[in-house]
Amino acid sequence: MRRPFMNTPEQLESLEGQQYLVLRPTGELADRYSVEQHEALALHRLPHPHTGHVTLRGFYEPERRAELTAFVRAWAIEQDPIEITGEAIDAFPEPWQVLILRLARTDSLLSAYATLTDRLEATDFRRLGELPLDEWTFHMSVVYGKTLSGADWAAIEAARVSEFARPVSETSTQVELVSYSNGAEHREVIPLGR
Repeated sequence: MRRPFMNTPEQLESLEGQQYLVLRPTGELADRYSVEQHEALALHRLPHPHTGHVTLRGFYEPERRAELTAFVRAWAIEQDPIEITGEAIDAFPEPWQVLILRLARTDSLLSAYATLTDRLEATDFRRLGELPLDEWTFHMSVVYGKTLSGADWAAIEAARVSEFARPVSETSTQVELVSYSNGAEHREVIPLGR
């Protein structure tokens, strides 16, 4: 059984009605993420994802989930597997204060994001937090430190932010369309390629 990405009542409530297209690392990158998250949480108990993931897009389409799923399936059929490579522990600064596992801008990850953007331009799906490709930082959120004081956040950054001595890679052959409704997380696994 697949672990949920978010699992606290507070997280589930804050995501109500939203959908996310994500990659779920399952190999060496997932292992590295777990270690990094454990070490960050040892410094300070903070809200965090229950399972590491790479978000490709966020949506707010509570009434059109079936239509959104059909759209993602059509995109995924033409999408090759996606290489994801962790290269560092980094942070989004104030006001976000999120510790992240930063990903390299691999050709396949850039292509997936760009082709998804191109296809979305022909739709009226409501998208959340979308940025142009050249402004997007591919990442896996490790912990959310928005509630910390500036000094406490600076201490976490000083202790955890660093480049990896060796990049950690794996290839995703599927995506998951995750939706939140009625206080629960729902996931659909969609294979990439034909």
